[in-house]
Amino acid sequence: MTVSGEGSRTSTALGGADLGRVHSDVEAYYSARVAKYGATPLGVDWSCQATQSLRFVQLLKICDFSTSFALNDVGCGYGALCAFLAMRHPESEIDYRGVDLSRAMISRARRRFSGPNRRFVVGKASSRVADYSVASGIMNVTVGHSRAVWEDFIAATLRDMRRTSRRGFSVNFISDMTPVDQRSASLYYTSAESWISYCERELGCSVETIDDYGMREFTLLVHCNQDLVDRQS
Repeated sequence: MTVSGEGSRTSTALGGADLGRVHSDVEAYYSARVAKYGATPLGVDWSCQATQSLRFVQLLKICDFSTSFALNDVGCGYGALCAFLAMRHPESEIDYRGVDLSRAMISRARRRFSGPNRRFVVGKASSRVADYSVASGIMNVTVGHSRAVWEDFIAATLRDMRRTSRRGFSVNFISDMTPVDQRSASLYYTSAESWISYCERELGCSVETIDDYGMREFTLLVHCNQDLVDRQS
């Protein structure tokens, strides 16, 4: 799936084997990171805890904390969001499930966090439908794949999140407003408009954009059509 302009795409959907290779490369990359840096922001390729937490604040704006809910954390790493929720929302009743491709990450998450309503599983997507799903940073590092292949991976991930979310999901991206001379060849840069269009047209959702939190990136809050989720469940 290649972005050819604002809101327009040419579909070149990955086959199962090709998508499997992307998943394998992502797993290897993050397993190596956590082996080198441990259960720290650097272990999931973030620069520091402050910016990691700032991203969590934006992503969690999809959630209604006035009532209990189930949450899928896609690409959960070593469970940093689980710790953040316990710190920032200790009174909230959240049925949390973390999902990650990396067994090394999940192993660390299970050792760090235990208790009721907390579960960590290895996989590319959650096996259950939750009220909300969030994904922080998993769209950024292309692990050597072309832009077209990476966008197919992103689209597949968004479809999975849509399928497993009753009320909504949220994701973040690095903005293509980043100056060219400050970009890294290993990262994916994009406009908000292209993925807003995808979520609206292909997934039947409405989308809010957050881009005012002091970093060259943006967060999409994607609100689901409940009737469509019920039919897919």
